Amino acid sequence: MEKLDTLQKILESGVVAIMRAKSSDQLLAAADAIREGGVNVIEVTMTTPGALDVISRAVSKYDESVVFGAGSVLDPESARASILAGAQFIVCPTLSVATIELCKRYAIPAMPGAYTPTEALVAWQAGADVVKIFPADIGGPAYIKAIKAPLPQIRLAPVGGVSLENTADFIRAGSACVGVGSSLVNQKLLDGKDFATLTELARRFRAEVEKGRAA
Repeated sequence: MEKLDTLQKILESGVVAIMRAKSSDQLLAAADAIREGGVNVIEVTMTTPGALDVISRAVSKYDESVVFGAGSVLDPESARASILAGAQFIVCPTLSVATIELCKRYAIPAMPGAYTPTEALVAWQAGADVVKIFPADIGGPAYIKAIKAPLPQIRLAPVGGVSLENTADFIRAGSACVGVGSSLVNQKLLDGKDFATLTELARRFRAEVEKGRAA
C-alpha cells in the first residue's frame, strides 16, 4: 500500500485502535470485531508478545481494507524490523527524529510522540505525518486546541485517556484522529470473547468522530 493511501485511511477512519493482547489469535479476533464496527486502522504495540509475528500474520490475513501499524516503537532498529514484518505505519511514545527519518526513507507514515508545542514542531519539521500528543488526558481537548492555534498545519492525534465521552471534543479541538486503547479493546473483553461489545464500541467511536467533524 502506498504511503499516501495508508495515511488517507488513517485520517478517514479518525480512530486508531491501540491493541495489546496475550496472543495473536486474540488480536486477530478483535480486529475482525472492530472492523465490523467501522474501525479499520489498528496499532499493534511492541509490548504484545510476538508482536512482529502478529503484525505479519495480520497483514497476510487482511486485504488493504485494514491497515496495521506497530506501536510503542522506541528506535530506528525496531521500526525497520516492524516494517520488514509488514507494518504499514509506525507509532512512537516519544520523539525520535532518527525513527522519523527511517520511516521517510522507506515511505512509511510516522506518528511520533510529543507533548509540548516545541516537540510537536520538531517532529513535524523532521517529517512526521501525524504527531501523537501523549499523554493527552493531562491537558484534554483544550490543550489540543491551544497547540493548534499557533501550529494549525500540524496534524495531531491525542492518545491517552481518549474515551467515548471526549472523542468528539478532541476532534472539534482540531485533532486529525484519535488513538484509543483500553476504552475500545481491553483484556477483559478479549478474555471473555465479547466480540459483539467490541463491534458496538468501534461503531460508537466512529460515530463520535463523525459528530466532532460535523460541529
